[in-house]
Amino acid sequence: MPYTIESHILGPNHASQEQCARFISARPHGDYTEYDIRRVIVPAYFRIAQSVGLDPVIAIAQLIHETGNLTSWWAQRPRRNPAGIGVTGQQSVRRPPSGSWVWNENTNRWHEGVAFTTWDKDAIPAHVGRLLAYALRDEQASPAQSRLITQALTFRPLSRYRGEARLLQNLNGRWAVPGATYADKLAAVASTIARM
Repeated sequence: MPYTIESHILGPNHASQEQCARFISARPHGDYTEYDIRRVIVPAYFRIAQSVGLDPVIAIAQLIHETGNLTSWWAQRPRRNPAGIGVTGQQSVRRPPSGSWVWNENTNRWHEGVAFTTWDKDAIPAHVGRLLAYALRDEQASPAQSRLITQALTFRPLSRYRGEARLLQNLNGRWAVPGATYADKLAAVASTIARM
């Protein structure tokens, strides 16, 4: 079943872990090894997303799109940011007193965004939980979903858009701004994965 902009974020996956790993591995993927991809990142996405009813292929498609298939500076260790969480493009010569900032040796500046200690215990739960927060309001979430949303939002709060993105197309202008074709890009990646 191909993914479209009308695909539901919540629901069953339409591709396997193997298909997702094959897609990532077939393209440049930064400093990540086959072990990282096949034994840590992809399985953690499936385990965590499926445990809360979210389609892991959509989350992985977003990871691929947002990080250039794990090649972006933000996706590399020690940052492990899977989806531009908190990344605003803001930079500063001095570390600002509040917010999440990471030092970039290449620019000699602080960059606003969240860095995660691990993929499976931090980055992926933050990503999946954040997607859940976009899809569900508090009163719509199960206890397991609520716990993951709470964990995710400790890294970066989400005051707007709660429960407004049950379909991929609803991420346009919300997760990515202006993002008019954001859902199209995610659907294209997810569909390609499903055909692998």
